[in-house]
Amino acid sequence: MNDDEQSRGVISSADRRRRSVRWTLGISHPIILTAVAIAGLGPILWTAKGAVSSTQEFIQHPLRLWPSVFQWGNITSAWAELRLGHYLLNTLLLVGGSWFFQLLVATGGAYALSVLRPRYGRVVYYSVLATLFIPGTTSLVALYMVVLKLPLTGGSIANTPWAVWLPAGAHAFNVLIMKQFFDGLPRELHEAAQVDGAGPWRLFWLIVMPMSGPIIAVVSLLSVMGAWKEFLWPMIVISDTEAQPLSVALPRLAENAQQNQVIAGMLLTIIPPLLLFLMFQRHIVRGINFTGLKG
Repeated sequence: MNDDEQSRGVISSADRRRRSVRWTLGISHPIILTAVAIAGLGPILWTAKGAVSSTQEFIQHPLRLWPSVFQWGNITSAWAELRLGHYLLNTLLLVGGSWFFQLLVATGGAYALSVLRPRYGRVVYYSVLATLFIPGTTSLVALYMVVLKLPLTGGSIANTPWAVWLPAGAHAFNVLIMKQFFDGLPRELHEAAQVDGAGPWRLFWLIVMPMSGPIIAVVSLLSVMGAWKEFLWPMIVISDTEAQPLSVALPRLAENAQQNQVIAGMLLTIIPPLLLFLMFQRHIVRGINFTGLKG
């Protein structure tokens, strides 16, 4: 760490040279990092331990660090008996559609508000911003009535993936952070492209989108994580048990299944988003730095 970075911190360079400060930092840093690691990895490791333990041992010794006998067959039996593969495909279908519509609305809305800038753009922007202050549970009844009877057509999309996909697209936070990123792009490039005859579509596809990889990674991760763990809305609009995702199916299956099998199913639901984050963490951190969302 150089002097410029130290001068911008809470503790000055002069204070860091003091022996008492160095000792305090040397002791506190490992303690804080260990506490953060336990808080982050603890639930995952506890789930992994429960997935390979017997039900009786898990109930009697829930805080034991590892099982006395590793029962790896719990994972394969849970996959087969609980039909986790079927519900995992349902989850991937719902998550993939939710991701597509959230990204479509976020990029299109942010492009219109940040680059095209229509006269009524400020009204739309503050209207989108206002929706963040409305709790989602307060609009569940109204949204469900819309799903049961669509405006104009009068049809119903209940018990279909569209009932999850379309409401997921109306995500104001994604639009706002995407707009913030687009605001930081050089407007000289937009003006140069327009002078060369590029229309709105070419400007969007050839100039804006190729420069938006980091923020697309951030919005994609937020969309996938949110859709993967969504429970209440899919449970309401998808009453067909064969079409439900893992987040809804697992609590129902837990009523008649062994506890270690249920925990093994929980472990299998944790692995895909965890791998996704590890694969794209560099792009995600880069996008968060660009949007100014870091704490």
